[in-house]
Amino acid sequence: MSKVRRATMTDVAREVGVTAKTVSRVVNDDGPVAAETRERVLQAMRKLGFQPNLMARNMRVGARDSTVGLVIPDMGNPFFGTVAGGFESAVRARGLTLIVGSSEEAADRERSLISTFLARRVAALIVVPSADSDHRHLRDERAAGLPLIFLDRPAAGLRADCVVSSNREGARAGVAHLIGHGHRRIAFVGDLPALYTRKERLLGYRDALAEAGIAFDRSLVETGHDHEAAAAAVARLLGARDPATAIFAANNFAATGVILGLARLGRTDVAVVGFDDLPLAEVLRPALTVVAQDPAAIGQAAAKLVMARLDGERSRAQTVVVPTRLIPRGSGELPPPRRPAEPEHHPR
Repeated sequence: MSKVRRATMTDVAREVGVTAKTVSRVVNDDGPVAAETRERVLQAMRKLGFQPNLMARNMRVGARDSTVGLVIPDMGNPFFGTVAGGFESAVRARGLTLIVGSSEEAADRERSLISTFLARRVAALIVVPSADSDHRHLRDERAAGLPLIFLDRPAAGLRADCVVSSNREGARAGVAHLIGHGHRRIAFVGDLPALYTRKERLLGYRDALAEAGIAFDRSLVETGHDHEAAAAAVARLLGARDPATAIFAANNFAATGVILGLARLGRTDVAVVGFDDLPLAEVLRPALTVVAQDPAAIGQAAAKLVMARLDGERSRAQTVVVPTRLIPRGSGELPPPRRPAEPEHHPR
């Protein structure tokens, strides 16, 4: 089956009986054209289905497109999907269109996507930084006034607007909740060690332990970047000589993996608090207690910054912190198992 050829400026010019230069003047609103001729050109464009190449025009005249580029680490993570939805709903009225690409948590892939978006002359650029990324290459774009917003994690090597959750305080509250229900052996299962969110949530975990006078035990800290890694971490933690009685899962993938690991072991007696809510968290038994982020609010806050920058706001880079909230549902309220009583010793 042959492809349908797209109409060109030459086709429109032939249809009207004018030069391609005249059609270009109408398309780009650049130069004098008689009103009657302009109307005939527009009618021919509609008849032939001609669509001007706005990207090429923008590059030619140095104008910005009406699109906003968003780089996220993972298309399959519902958290970032909700962030994108919150942003898009807030900027739709401004005529902005969101285009999204995935870095797959790789710094070189992130930089390639950024270059693609910049070549397109996007109106604004939003980036969720990957681990080990460096953003010094964006200093000229930032200085030139391109709205540049970093989400979930701040930029590396660059001062720029940023929207993040209250990671440290949220983690502190979640671990303090477990401590309040009697736990002293609380494990931490988190994302890649280089990630800002992992570092901040680990600090919150340590804050809660320190406030309760519980010594930090490095053997209770595990990495679970995906479901299987987190499930394997659970097996190690519960199989140790002095096992954890509670687990703080420091993101949604870690929480899913922790639930999977516990199910494989047939354990329902281990308390769990997850950072970030999960779909169907309420139907688990026990239902999952979480420190909930507000991804839609994160997207909306980013949109507010973008629109302010597009309107000429030139203040210093801002960091917006979106609060988290603890939602007790049952899994975080389980008490630690009772230790077997010490045998009594009777004198002979």
